[in-house]
Amino acid sequence: MRTFSLKPAQMKKEWVLIDAKDMILGRLSAVIAARLRGKHRPDFTPHVDCGDYVVVVNADKVQVTGDKLETHKFFWHTGYPGGIKERSLKACLTGKHPERALAKAVERMLPKNALGRKILKNLKVYCGGEHPHAAQNPKLLDVAAANSKNVKRG
Repeated sequence: MRTFSLKPAQMKKEWVLIDAKDMILGRLSAVIAARLRGKHRPDFTPHVDCGDYVVVVNADKVQVTGDKLETHKFFWHTGYPGGIKERSLKACLTGKHPERALAKAVERMLPKNALGRKILKNLKVYCGGEHPHAAQNPKLLDVAAANSKNVKRG
């Protein structure tokens, strides 16, 4: 018996649409990362980009549990002495680009190598309910119905 290894030419990628309204950020990111990586497929091959294209709409309406809005901080450094900067999750979600919080959460769940950077290009995140990928006929993936903990109620 031989182990099956998928070739890049044998891949058939699908387009998936996810509505992120009232979804929990971490749980949604885990589902998106697994879908981008291709782990939902029976012919998953770790060294091949065998995942789907994922389109996420309403990324600005994503929710978090607990007091993460105030306590969770994003850090970066400017490269100058004393140049460490921080921004809270609340500032990210209410700022100019709220979709970046979801994109960054997914990015941190992917491999940190050339394949991970290639896979991340298959993620399209939009703030509103509109997206320019209607010609690809994306299938709606109902992540909220998969588990009751995926949606924040109230």
